[in-house]
Amino acid sequence: MSMKVGIVGMPNAGKSSLFSALTGAAAEAANYPFTTIEPNVAIVGVEDDRMRQVAATVAASELVWDTIAFHDIAGLVAGAHKGEGLGNQFLANIRETDAIVHVVRAHTDASIIHSEGSVDPLRDISTIETELIYADLEQAERRIERVVRQARGGDKAAIAEHAWLERVIAALGAGQPVRSVPVPDEAADAAVRLGSLTAKPVLFVVNVDEGDAEVPGAIAAHAAAQGARAVAVSARLEKELGELEPDEAAAMRADLGLAESGLATVVRGAFDLLELISFFTAGEAKPAQSWHLRRGLSAWHAAGQIHSDIQKGFVRAEVVGWDRLVEFGGYAGARDHGALRLEGRDYVMADGDVITVKFTP
Repeated sequence: MSMKVGIVGMPNAGKSSLFSALTGAAAEAANYPFTTIEPNVAIVGVEDDRMRQVAATVAASELVWDTIAFHDIAGLVAGAHKGEGLGNQFLANIRETDAIVHVVRAHTDASIIHSEGSVDPLRDISTIETELIYADLEQAERRIERVVRQARGGDKAAIAEHAWLERVIAALGAGQPVRSVPVPDEAADAAVRLGSLTAKPVLFVVNVDEGDAEVPGAIAAHAAAQGARAVAVSARLEKELGELEPDEAAAMRADLGLAESGLATVVRGAFDLLELISFFTAGEAKPAQSWHLRRGLSAWHAAGQIHSDIQKGFVRAEVVGWDRLVEFGGYAGARDHGALRLEGRDYVMADGDVITVKFTP
C-alpha cells in the first residue's frame, strides 16, 4: 500500500511546481493563490539502485517499485480553520494522509507574488502550523464532549482517553502539536479516533534559490524543535530538470554539484521521517519488488506487507543482505558462503534485506 504524503504550504510557496517535478504530472501552477482546488494525486515509484543490482544478479523478470502517493493540496491561508480560502476542504484532504510535506518558500524570485507581500519563511511556517493547531483544537473539543459521558459511566478506556484529551487541549492551547502529548496505553486508539493533523510527522521542504543546497539555519532549528525534518530543494530547478531526458538531467545535476534528484531527497527525508526501511523480494524469472516497513519490525510483519495469506501461514524466512547477495552472485553463492540465513518470525528486518518467506497456504 502506498504511503500517502500531503504537500502543503502557503499559496505560491512552490507546492505545485514541486509536485510536478516529483511526479512528472502536470499539476497546474499559476502565479496566483488557489490554483489547486482539488488535490492532485500521483503515485510515484521509489526507485532504488540496490534493487536494480539484486534483479540483475538473480535474473528477475521485471522491476516493481514501492510507491509513494503525493497529494498536492491547495495553499492554506490565515483563517483556514474557519473556512477562509476553502480551508475546511483543504484541511479535510490533509487528514487523509500519513505524513505532511510542508513546502516553505525561501527563494527570492521577485516575479513570484507572495500572498503576504514579502518572503518570511518562519512567518509562513507559523501561519500554517497555527491553522493546523486551531483545527485540531476544535476537533479535540468536539471529541471530549462525546467521551466525557462514557467516562462518567466508569468506562476505563474512556476515562484514560478523557484525561489524554484534556492534556491535548492544554497543549494545543499553548501552541504545541498533538504529537507532543504521549498516548496512554489504556487509550491506545484515542489518537486514531481524534484524527489530528498535528500528530502527523512533518518534513519541511525548503524551496530555495537555484544553486542553494542548504536548509537555512533558522528553519533547521525550528524543525528540530518540532521533532520534524527539513531538506532543501529548488522546485523551479527540479521542474526544469524533469523536462529533460534522464541523461541530460543527470549531466546537469553533476555540473551543479547535486548528488541526487529532488525526488530522491524528498523520498529519503520521508523515509527517515516515518522511520521506514526498504526490503526486497526477487527470484529468477520472477519480479523483483521493493517494499517499505517501519524500522524495528519483524520478518512476520514484512510477510504481511507482501500478502496477508503469507503472513498467516508464515513458517520461516530466508534472508540475505542485498550487497552480500550481489557479491556472491545469487542465492546459491550466498548460501555457500553462509550469508543466506534461515530466520524465524521475530527476526528484526534490516534496511536492504532480501527475503523469501516460506509459508503454508
